[in-house]
Amino acid sequence: MSTRTPAARRSASRAPSSAPAAVAAETARPDRKQAILLAAERLFARHGYHVVTIRQIAEEAGVPLALVGYYYGQKHELFHAIFAHWGHAIEARLAGLAAVDIDPGDARTLPRIIEAFTAPVLALRASAEGEYYALLVARELYHATEEADRVLRAYFDPLAEAYIDALHAALPHATRGEAAWGYQFALGALLHHLNDSRIERLSRGENTRADPAVAPMLVSFIVGGLRAALPRPKAVRTSRAKSTSRRRKA
Repeated sequence: MSTRTPAARRSASRAPSSAPAAVAAETARPDRKQAILLAAERLFARHGYHVVTIRQIAEEAGVPLALVGYYYGQKHELFHAIFAHWGHAIEARLAGLAAVDIDPGDARTLPRIIEAFTAPVLALRASAEGEYYALLVARELYHATEEADRVLRAYFDPLAEAYIDALHAALPHATRGEAAWGYQFALGALLHHLNDSRIERLSRGENTRADPAVAPMLVSFIVGGLRAALPRPKAVRTSRAKSTSRRRKA
């Protein structure tokens, strides 16, 4: 004989089936959503966006397949969500740039801009939590795909514009178009440093990939390239030299 009250029996008769209950239990766990995002980030970074399937992401995260779509929708939406999650990293790079006092007459200005550009990315690559995100940026965003272009426009174009403006202000004798070329070359050096593992083989084991200890060398390399490619006009240098000489005589 049942000991449940009529109200309890009515409630039980209205209870959902076991399958929806299981989904509800899963969705009540916020760690599952984070696990999906991290799994996608790892797999996209290792194998590439177009190779990885939603099923593989679910298996990597240890969640039901349907839960990936429930939280993130289609694969391109999940890809976009990774960069939304890391938006704070871009904000930190912009804040670092804003802290640089841009004085074109100060030889330290250009290295400071480049350090603000490279240091946060190298720190991410060297960290356990940011390793796969940095690798994903280096690997995926410069493939000519609709997904990559959408992310570039939403997150990375504003960052690039800010750094190009800073380079132009630090090198006012150059055109903004030339500063944009300089940014592109600097970005190429940074991304290749993040992504390429041949350095370990080419150095015969002396170097390790994306070694953060070489950050000052990377900055010096980029700064040297910018100064060589965009030198001040000789007339400007000569005029400043004469002015300095006159001041010393006075």
